[in-house]
Amino acid sequence: MTAGADDADATPDRDRADRVAVTGTPGTGKTTATALLEGEYDVIHLNDRIKSDDDLWTERDDERDTLVADLDAVREDLGGWSGVLDSHLAHRFAVDRVVVLRCHPETVESRLEARGETAETAAENAESEALDVILSEAVAEHGAENVYEVDATDRDPEAVADAIRAAIEGEREPSAGTVDFIDYI
Repeated sequence: MTAGADDADATPDRDRADRVAVTGTPGTGKTTATALLEGEYDVIHLNDRIKSDDDLWTERDDERDTLVADLDAVREDLGGWSGVLDSHLAHRFAVDRVVVLRCHPETVESRLEARGETAETAAENAESEALDVILSEAVAEHGAENVYEVDATDRDPEAVADAIRAAIEGEREPSAGTVDFIDYI
C-alpha cells in the first residue's frame, strides 16, 4: 500500500453503501479491480452494458471510435440498482459514494496505447488525468464528503479492489484531493 491518505483513513465510522460508483479516467484500472469484487457485490460494468444495447447510446463518435451514451436512457435502464457501477461515467448517476481511481498520467497513456488506443486518445486521457477532470466532476456532483480517491499507480489489482471494498464498507474516510499529478503538465 502506498503511504498517504489511504493509510491514515482506516477509521471505520460509516455504514456500508448501497450504491457505489467506481470511476476514473480510462486506463486507471476500474474494470480490472471491480471484476475482483464480483463475488461480493453486484457489479455493473456500464461501458459493456452501453455497447450491448443500442437503446443506451445516441451516436458513434467516429473520430474517437466511441459511443455517445444516452445518460437518461442509462438512468432508466439502471432503475433501482444497487451494488458497484464501473465506468468513467459512473459518477454521473445517483450513488451513495464515489471511488475515483487515479493513476499517473504516463501509466494511463502507456496502458491505453497497449490496448490499441491512438496516441492522440492516450495523450488526451493522460492530460485529463493530470488535470483531475473526473475527480472534479465527482466532487461537483456528489460533494467531497462522498468521494474516495485511490491512487492505483503502483498497486496491484487486488490492493485496488481492497481500497474500493474499504470505501464501500465504510472502513475509510473520504479522501478527495489527496492525489496530485499536475507535475505531468
